Amino acid sequence: MNSDKAAVLIDGGYLDKALSEIGIRILFDKFSDKLCQESGEAYRLRTLYYNCLPYQSDPPTEDEKRRYQDAQRFTYALSRLPRFQVRLGKLQKIQDPTSPDGFEYRQKRVDVLFAVDLVRMSTERQIQKAILVTGDSDVVPAVDVARDRGVEVWLWYCDSSGSRVHDELITACDERRKITRDLCREVSR
Repeated sequence: MNSDKAAVLIDGGYLDKALSEIGIRILFDKFSDKLCQESGEAYRLRTLYYNCLPYQSDPPTEDEKRRYQDAQRFTYALSRLPRFQVRLGKLQKIQDPTSPDGFEYRQKRVDVLFAVDLVRMSTERQIQKAILVTGDSDVVPAVDVARDRGVEVWLWYCDSSGSRVHDELITACDERRKITRDLCREVSR
Protein backbone atom coordinates (compact mmCIF):
# COMPACT_ATOMS: atom_id res chain seq x y z
CA MET A 1 0.00 0.00 0.00
CA ASN A 2 1.11 3.53 -0.77
CA SER A 3 2.33 5.43 2.29
CA ASP A 4 1.03 8.80 1.08
CA LYS A 5 -1.22 10.45 3.65
CA ALA A 6 -4.36 12.03 2.27
CA ALA A 7 -7.01 14.41 3.48
CA VAL A 8 -10.47 14.19 1.97
CA LEU A 9 -12.18 17.59 1.92
CA ILE A 10 -15.91 17.43 1.17
CA ASP A 11 -18.11 20.41 0.35
CA GLY A 12 -21.31 19.00 1.87
CA GLY A 13 -23.67 21.27 -0.05
CA TYR A 14 -22.07 20.26 -3.34
CA LEU A 15 -22.10 16.56 -2.50
CA ASP A 16 -25.72 16.73 -1.27
CA LYS A 17 -26.85 18.08 -4.66
CA ALA A 18 -24.85 15.45 -6.53
CA LEU A 19 -26.16 12.57 -4.42
CA SER A 20 -29.76 13.74 -4.72
CA GLU A 21 -29.39 13.67 -8.51
CA ILE A 22 -27.72 10.25 -8.42
CA GLY A 23 -30.40 9.02 -5.99
CA ILE A 24 -28.14 7.01 -3.70
CA ARG A 25 -27.43 7.45 0.03
CA ILE A 26 -23.82 6.74 0.95
CA LEU A 27 -21.82 5.76 4.01
CA PHE A 28 -19.43 8.67 4.36
CA ASP A 29 -16.56 6.74 5.93
CA LYS A 30 -16.68 4.12 3.16
CA PHE A 31 -16.99 6.89 0.56
CA SER A 32 -13.88 8.63 1.92
CA ASP A 33 -11.91 5.40 2.03
CA LYS A 34 -13.01 4.54 -1.53
CA LEU A 35 -11.84 7.92 -2.82
CA CYS A 36 -8.45 7.35 -1.16
CA GLN A 37 -8.22 3.88 -2.67
CA GLU A 38 -9.12 5.20 -6.13
CA SER A 39 -6.68 8.11 -5.73
CA GLY A 40 -3.55 6.01 -5.73
CA GLU A 41 -4.08 3.86 -2.63
CA ALA A 42 -3.50 6.75 -0.21
CA TYR A 43 -3.88 6.39 3.57
CA ARG A 44 -6.78 8.54 4.81
CA LEU A 45 -5.41 10.74 7.55
CA ARG A 46 -8.68 12.62 7.94
CA THR A 47 -11.93 13.59 6.26
CA LEU A 48 -13.11 17.15 6.68
CA TYR A 49 -16.78 17.80 5.92
CA TYR A 50 -17.92 21.40 5.33
CA ASN A 51 -21.50 22.62 5.37
CA CYS A 52 -24.00 24.91 7.11
CA LEU A 53 -26.88 24.05 9.37
CA PRO A 54 -30.29 25.09 7.97
CA TYR A 55 -31.53 28.61 8.52
CA GLN A 56 -33.88 29.30 11.42
CA SER A 57 -36.11 32.34 11.76
CA ASP A 58 -36.52 34.12 15.07
CA PRO A 59 -38.65 32.48 16.35
CA PRO A 60 -38.18 29.35 14.19
CA THR A 61 -41.11 27.56 12.61
CA GLU A 62 -41.77 23.91 13.50
CA ASP A 63 -40.46 22.85 10.09
CA GLU A 64 -37.27 24.91 10.57
CA LYS A 65 -36.76 23.37 14.02
CA ARG A 66 -37.18 19.85 12.61
CA ARG A 67 -34.79 20.43 9.69
CA TYR A 68 -32.23 22.02 12.01
CA GLN A 69 -32.41 19.10 14.49
CA ASP A 70 -32.10 16.57 11.65
CA ALA A 71 -29.02 18.37 10.35
CA GLN A 72 -27.53 18.51 13.85
CA ARG A 73 -28.02 14.75 14.27
CA PHE A 74 -26.44 14.12 10.87
CA THR A 75 -23.36 16.28 11.55
CA TYR A 76 -23.00 14.76 15.03
CA ALA A 77 -23.07 11.26 13.50
CA LEU A 78 -20.41 12.30 10.97
CA SER A 79 -18.20 13.77 13.68
CA ARG A 80 -18.30 10.41 15.49
CA LEU A 81 -16.87 8.52 12.50
CA PRO A 82 -13.17 7.61 12.72
CA ARG A 83 -10.90 10.41 11.50
CA PHE A 84 -13.79 12.71 10.57
CA GLN A 85 -14.13 16.36 11.37
CA VAL A 86 -17.15 18.57 10.67
CA ARG A 87 -16.55 22.25 9.94
CA LEU A 88 -19.66 24.44 9.89
CA GLY A 89 -20.13 27.81 8.25
CA LYS A 90 -23.15 30.08 8.58
CA LEU A 91 -26.23 30.33 6.40
CA GLN A 92 -27.25 33.87 5.50
CA LYS A 93 -30.79 34.85 4.45
CA ILE A 94 -30.77 37.54 1.76
CA GLN A 95 -33.73 39.28 0.12
CA ASP A 96 -34.26 38.16 -3.47
CA PRO A 97 -37.40 39.38 -5.22
CA THR A 98 -36.89 36.85 -8.04
CA SER A 99 -37.22 33.78 -5.80
CA PRO A 100 -40.65 32.32 -4.93
CA ASP A 101 -40.46 33.17 -1.21
CA GLY A 102 -38.59 36.47 -1.70
CA PHE A 103 -35.32 35.23 -0.20
CA GLU A 104 -32.23 33.23 -1.06
CA TYR A 105 -29.83 31.52 1.30
CA ARG A 106 -26.05 31.72 0.95
CA GLN A 107 -23.35 29.77 2.69
CA LYS A 108 -20.76 31.91 4.42
CA ARG A 109 -17.28 30.82 5.60
CA VAL A 110 -17.51 27.32 4.08
CA ASP A 111 -15.11 28.01 1.19
CA VAL A 112 -12.75 29.91 3.49
CA LEU A 113 -12.66 27.05 6.03
CA PHE A 114 -12.06 24.59 3.17
CA ALA A 115 -9.22 26.70 1.72
CA VAL A 116 -7.57 27.40 5.08
CA ASP A 117 -7.52 23.70 6.00
CA LEU A 118 -6.08 22.73 2.61
CA VAL A 119 -3.34 25.36 2.86
CA ARG A 120 -2.55 24.53 6.51
CA MET A 121 -2.25 20.78 5.96
CA SER A 122 -0.18 21.33 2.81
CA THR A 123 2.25 23.88 4.22
CA GLU A 124 2.69 21.89 7.45
CA ARG A 125 3.40 18.81 5.28
CA GLN A 126 0.73 16.74 7.04
CA ILE A 127 -0.46 15.30 3.73
CA GLN A 128 0.95 14.26 0.38
CA LYS A 129 -2.46 14.06 -1.32
CA ALA A 130 -5.55 16.23 -1.11
CA ILE A 131 -8.79 14.68 -2.32
CA LEU A 132 -11.38 17.36 -2.97
CA VAL A 133 -15.12 16.92 -3.45
CA THR A 134 -16.32 20.32 -4.60
CA GLY A 135 -17.12 22.33 -7.69
CA ASP A 136 -16.30 25.84 -6.50
CA SER A 137 -13.50 27.87 -8.07
CA ASP A 138 -13.12 29.90 -4.85
CA VAL A 139 -10.71 27.21 -3.61
CA VAL A 140 -8.38 27.47 -6.65
CA PRO A 141 -5.83 29.71 -4.85
CA ALA A 142 -5.62 27.12 -2.05
CA VAL A 143 -5.18 24.35 -4.64
CA ASP A 144 -2.31 26.35 -6.14
CA VAL A 145 -0.60 26.64 -2.73
CA ALA A 146 -1.04 22.91 -2.07
CA ARG A 147 0.46 22.01 -5.43
CA ASP A 148 3.35 24.46 -4.88
CA ARG A 149 4.09 22.56 -1.64
CA GLY A 150 4.25 19.25 -3.51
CA VAL A 151 0.79 17.98 -2.60
CA GLU A 152 -0.94 15.98 -5.32
CA VAL A 153 -4.47 17.36 -5.66
CA TRP A 154 -7.27 15.07 -6.83
CA LEU A 155 -10.69 16.47 -7.72
CA TRP A 156 -13.74 14.21 -7.47
CA TYR A 157 -16.80 15.82 -8.99
CA CYS A 158 -20.22 15.32 -10.53
CA ASP A 159 -21.05 16.79 -13.86
CA SER A 160 -24.80 17.02 -13.68
CA SER A 161 -27.12 19.98 -14.01
CA GLY A 162 -27.37 20.85 -10.32
CA SER A 163 -23.81 20.10 -9.25
CA ARG A 164 -21.59 21.62 -11.89
CA VAL A 165 -17.86 21.96 -11.43
CA HIS A 166 -16.07 25.15 -12.43
CA ASP A 167 -13.65 24.70 -15.34
CA GLU A 168 -10.96 26.71 -13.55
CA LEU A 169 -11.03 24.18 -10.68
CA ILE A 170 -10.75 21.24 -13.08
CA THR A 171 -7.72 22.86 -14.70
CA ALA A 172 -6.05 23.66 -11.35
CA CYS A 173 -6.07 20.07 -10.02
CA ASP A 174 -3.54 17.35 -10.83
CA GLU A 175 -6.07 14.53 -11.30
CA ARG A 176 -9.78 14.58 -11.98
CA ARG A 177 -12.36 11.84 -11.53
CA LYS A 178 -16.14 11.78 -11.79
CA ILE A 179 -18.33 10.57 -8.96
CA THR A 180 -20.43 7.98 -10.70
CA ARG A 181 -23.56 6.05 -9.80
CA ASP A 182 -21.45 2.85 -9.74
CA LEU A 183 -18.96 4.35 -7.26
CA CYS A 184 -21.84 5.49 -5.03
CA ARG A 185 -23.46 2.04 -5.15
CA GLU A 186 -20.22 0.53 -3.82
CA VAL A 187 -20.40 2.73 -0.72
CA SER A 188 -24.18 2.94 -0.33
CA ARG A 189 -26.19 2.36 2.84
